[in-house]
Amino acid sequence: MLVPLTRQKFEQIIPLIATGLQYNYYWGKFSNFLQRLLISVVAVVVILIVKILLGLEFGSIVFVLGVFAAFFWLWYPAFQASMRNIKCRRYKYSGFFRGRILDWWITDRLIGKQETVNNKGELVIVENREKRINLELGDDTGFSIEFDAPLRPNHKVITRGQVAEMVVMSNRSDLSSIEDFSDVYIPSRELWVSDYPYIRRDFFNEVGRRLREDQQERPRRRRRRVEE
Repeated sequence: MLVPLTRQKFEQIIPLIATGLQYNYYWGKFSNFLQRLLISVVAVVVILIVKILLGLEFGSIVFVLGVFAAFFWLWYPAFQASMRNIKCRRYKYSGFFRGRILDWWITDRLIGKQETVNNKGELVIVENREKRINLELGDDTGFSIEFDAPLRPNHKVITRGQVAEMVVMSNRSDLSSIEDFSDVYIPSRELWVSDYPYIRRDFFNEVGRRLREDQQERPRRRRRRVEE
């Protein structure tokens, strides 16, 4: 089942400003924080040196630049997440997809290489790989999507045949060509399968709940008509 979403509902589900989950995603590890902190320190020092050497009189402008530089480590994750959200919101049309998990499998993805030296002094290249879960989702119309995300321990409850929901994005009004899609939600397990948490989960769950209620109500209406 693929139900078109209004622009208003789509912009509620895909927020403009980063959510807490999205901010945490780009906050990264402690090493990422240290990199941002180093950039902040270097930027502040450069601004001070330029101000002293050039004798700039634009005190308010220099102050604002200094504040932005000093708190780069804090606001940059929100900026990264917001830019990613804006990229999604550029799609003109969207839809709520509900189907089932047709298949799933595990793969390895190369995420980086690191050069090191072993005990013999030889250069060794170490590959950093990440296990990912791959899902094939489809519905009765023949529509299908393949999706992958980092493998997590709670993914062990995923089985074929489970209902799965997601938001799809397109530049065609009939959604005949899907350009991108969000993370996947499995209602029976209240489980999210995702890499980047694209959507406002409270709004998404509300949309899903209403559609599920509509689906349950339609057979009742048909039975009433037949009985009449």
